[in-house]
Amino acid sequence: MNEHLILSASDSKMKLERIAFEIYENNFQEEEIILAGIFDKGFLMAELLLFYLNKIDSSIKVTLIKVSLDKFSPTQSTIELDVSFEYLNNKSIILIDDVLNSGRTLAYSLRPFLKSEIKKIQIAVLINRGHKSFPVSADYVGYELSTTLMEHIDVRFENKEITGVYLK
Repeated sequence: MNEHLILSASDSKMKLERIAFEIYENNFQEEEIILAGIFDKGFLMAELLLFYLNKIDSSIKVTLIKVSLDKFSPTQSTIELDVSFEYLNNKSIILIDDVLNSGRTLAYSLRPFLKSEIKKIQIAVLINRGHKSFPVSADYVGYELSTTLMEHIDVRFENKEITGVYLK
């Protein structure tokens, strides 16, 4: 199986730092920003974005939450958040995943947030493949990449750090 390096570890870091600056620029007036990472790679990305946002401005309150669902059968799985729905009221949410492909995972991940009276919700992804089957688009994108449906993007992590992004 051939694989090609798309983003190195340092390229990935620069993309995430840029996304963090964009999130800050669009949300610096908020009382609190919620980073909602889709488990597992989206959550790891959210942890990195939390680190970069704290470097930009440590006075802004940023809360990290985990979104858990079965990505392969989201209609049958319960989508769980590790905070109460009430906590999300009047908050700005950034839903985070590693790759936006069809939009299916992100679309189903939005469901629990719609049970709260949130202020706004935005989406951040490291890679946007652009094969949308669902009406989901990312507000923050590290890298746009046209691929075939047969190709796969693999964002690799080691010790909670991105080691690279590969096209397989």
